[in-house]
Amino acid sequence: MDAIILSVGDELVLGQTVDTNSAWLSAQLAAVGCGVVAHMTVPDDQTAIERAIRESAARCDFLLVSGGLGPTEDDLTRQALASVMNVPLEPNAQWLAELDKFFTARGRPMPVSNRIQAMIPRGAEMIFNTAGTAAGIRAVLRQDDAGTRGSGDAERNAADLAMKESPLPASPHPRVSASSSGCRVFVMPGVPKEMKAMFLRDALPHITSAAGGAVILSRTLHTFGMGESAVGERLGDLMQRRRNPSVGTTVSGGVVSLRVNSRFGSREEAGAELERTAERCRAALGSLIYGQDEQSLAEVVGRMLKSAPGAPTVATAESCTGGLLGKMLTDLPGSSAYYAYGWVTYANRAKEQLLGVPSEILQQHGAVSEPVVVAMANGARQRAGSTYALSISGIAGPEGGTPTKPVGTVCLALAQPEGCQARTFLFPGDREMVRDRSAKMALTLLRYHLLGERMPF
Repeated sequence: MDAIILSVGDELVLGQTVDTNSAWLSAQLAAVGCGVVAHMTVPDDQTAIERAIRESAARCDFLLVSGGLGPTEDDLTRQALASVMNVPLEPNAQWLAELDKFFTARGRPMPVSNRIQAMIPRGAEMIFNTAGTAAGIRAVLRQDDAGTRGSGDAERNAADLAMKESPLPASPHPRVSASSSGCRVFVMPGVPKEMKAMFLRDALPHITSAAGGAVILSRTLHTFGMGESAVGERLGDLMQRRRNPSVGTTVSGGVVSLRVNSRFGSREEAGAELERTAERCRAALGSLIYGQDEQSLAEVVGRMLKSAPGAPTVATAESCTGGLLGKMLTDLPGSSAYYAYGWVTYANRAKEQLLGVPSEILQQHGAVSEPVVVAMANGARQRAGSTYALSISGIAGPEGGTPTKPVGTVCLALAQPEGCQARTFLFPGDREMVRDRSAKMALTLLRYHLLGERMPF
């Protein structure tokens, strides 16, 4: 079974509001084995909504629509659905009574404009709203329903006329069941609280029944330090698009994540196949994978420090990152067990006075150089009395670059009991990206040392 999620609203199209509904619905659908074919977002325009409904209904088993059920002129989803079905809107007596009770309980008369929220396309079914005033709508769209184009203006006029007349008894509506042919449509309010309650109570049982016990289980594996294309090459045929479980890659903040989706007829089979594919990914990438799902790189390194023999500690000495590395390490509860000291030595004078970096090294090599970060790391480790010390100095931009040291040049060092190692990197992107990748690479440098391995990049 497949679904399409359609979100309606000018505020979504213009980027004024983030569409959290679609992400939440996708997760709910995956949990019961219903794949999502597409997310669509359209403005508060009846023609656009009608077109989206028609196109979607031909491509999926379930169409989940949220938004456009309010009482104002720009709420046009019910009119669009009626037009696609080529039927008029009719007042639902049960919901009109609920609206009257809602406003009476608050000691005020119901505005005439709210009556539109009880208008349901003929042949559809009203969905009770336990958290608001907009009734939801349940309907079945068959191929012939979506083939005739209705008049949005005519439907709107019919709705206006119906609201001015006395409420009519509700027509008997056919109930949608998993055995019904065609695309099953559930129209819900855009308010997340109302949408979630309506979906869980009224839409999810239908979808779960239709899916027949199937399930989609997912796992995300995270890597850092190697580009997406290089990761993809190592995965090889695991990334074939018709494979089940499927493996895809995404990139965010320099982290290349593998998303493994396992879709099978039972939770047991899906879980077993998910584990097999995850193990194959680990075999292909080895220690490039640092964690999974919600684990951050700093969290993984922190846990490694906590579990390492001798309770090792780490100090930080930062220049261009301005304390970002220390922040990442201390974002985690219990980080005081391994982190106690940190210096932000942005100016050369601070490097000299606080960390003991010799002025002649700064003059000879410049602040962004391996000799300087080695001196920073050694000075921090000595002063903190820590097992390890990480240091960073670089050119985050957008200014300050030179032909020999362009923007994005960053030097890192790790001081340890056996000595100090330094590396120079050239990170792409703007100032924020360079700083973020610098801090993450410093954590990666320490992580590989704790693993007893050389960094493979």
